[in-house]
Amino acid sequence: MSENPRIYSKSWDDYELLDAGGGKKLERWGKIITIRPELQAYFHSGKPFPEWRELAHWEFVEDAKGQTGKWKNLKKDSPRKWVITYKRLKFVLELTKFKHIGLFPEQQSNWDFIDQHLKSEDRFLNLFAYTGAASCVARNIGADTFHVDSAKSVMTWANQNMDESRLLNIRWVHEDALKFVQREEKRGNKFQGIVMDPPAWGIGAKGEKWKLEDKIDELMGAASNVLDKDGFLIMNTYSPMVDVNFITELSDIYFEGREKQITELYMETNTDKFMYYGNLLRVKR
Repeated sequence: MSENPRIYSKSWDDYELLDAGGGKKLERWGKIITIRPELQAYFHSGKPFPEWRELAHWEFVEDAKGQTGKWKNLKKDSPRKWVITYKRLKFVLELTKFKHIGLFPEQQSNWDFIDQHLKSEDRFLNLFAYTGAASCVARNIGADTFHVDSAKSVMTWANQNMDESRLLNIRWVHEDALKFVQREEKRGNKFQGIVMDPPAWGIGAKGEKWKLEDKIDELMGAASNVLDKDGFLIMNTYSPMVDVNFITELSDIYFEGREKQITELYMETNTDKFMYYGNLLRVKR
């Protein structure tokens, strides 16, 4: 395993992490600026909140339980749905009741890793694929791309991103990620690139509930069995129950002898604050 410092994802023309602190973050998505809750922003913000609200178009206000909420409009005639660009790709953004808007920008460094290491003749597997940014990156290269998610709504959203990016033939798989990988293993199928961004907890295609700490051992084992001997794997985790030591232990079991990078993912704000975005495993080609 290579010992590496933190990996920092970077802003791009259509995205900036403007500031963070006080349990919130201020972001620019194209021309639209949002304020969203953020547990990891436990430090003081670079600029006071009144200045944030002068800039922002929307602010997410959580309900009493902190699980859902509503978007407060801070500027008249601000759109609830719009499109931003990353390199030649286009992603549809939309305000949701869960504070998310359809893209995890901290994955930028992983998108670039895929772009640098995936080949057009490869088979690529995106597990817990959400709205398909990594799927679009892979398909843009020309790879045979499998997009797996248990939520129909985000599969539809991912299809919109494929269309907006003028891509074709991503393979849509509406299924539990672990079950799909286990079936691919039985079929003897292999992938030259795998990315998985599992949530701390999830609900399967048939409504079954699971926690990452209960499934990660089985998930990594199954993924290792369908990863080509010359393939790469990326896994990002946000669960506080799955720390670097746990990931190191499991990766030493399932990817023994492979070059690995285990570190933390961060982004820096324009006000010199550092936002933590989980632990990161990369098994390299």
